[in-house]
Amino acid sequence: MTVRPVRPDDVPAVVGLVRELADYERALHEVRLTEEQLTAVLFGDSPALFGHVATADDGVHPGEVVGIALWFLNFSTWRGTHGIYLEDLYVSPGHRGTGLGRELLRTLAAVCVERGYSRLEWSVLDWNAPSIDFYKAAGAVPMDDWTVFRLTDEALSTFADDRRTP
Repeated sequence: MTVRPVRPDDVPAVVGLVRELADYERALHEVRLTEEQLTAVLFGDSPALFGHVATADDGVHPGEVVGIALWFLNFSTWRGTHGIYLEDLYVSPGHRGTGLGRELLRTLAAVCVERGYSRLEWSVLDWNAPSIDFYKAAGAVPMDDWTVFRLTDEALSTFADDRRTP
């Protein structure tokens, strides 16, 4: 197994894995990501998204991208340091149980340690028991006192339009 930073030639495979993840999470209909968008945010003038890929070294499809970790920086005002927010961690079903997911997560933990970041955080769906068990086994602690809120689509536009103008 190999985990390495994402490269431009990985983008089609990464988009495919994002779609697989969305399908697994019963939300494929919500995916709008294009290869062009992903290329721009990963490799543009001011990258705002970062990523790592896991490749298969199984002899059948050597070098094939079979896992992803897409992340961005956040900031803790309480800690006074950056952290990593893990947007997506996914390993194709045929490669689960091989340690690729753990290695992707460990790679991000190492980035945090090397750069002096204080947190590695992510969200997981409440029904996704295999992932929750995986994260707990890694030593992660659920933040049960916190609820994620989100504004999107029409609600986002409507709320923004109601802004007071000076």
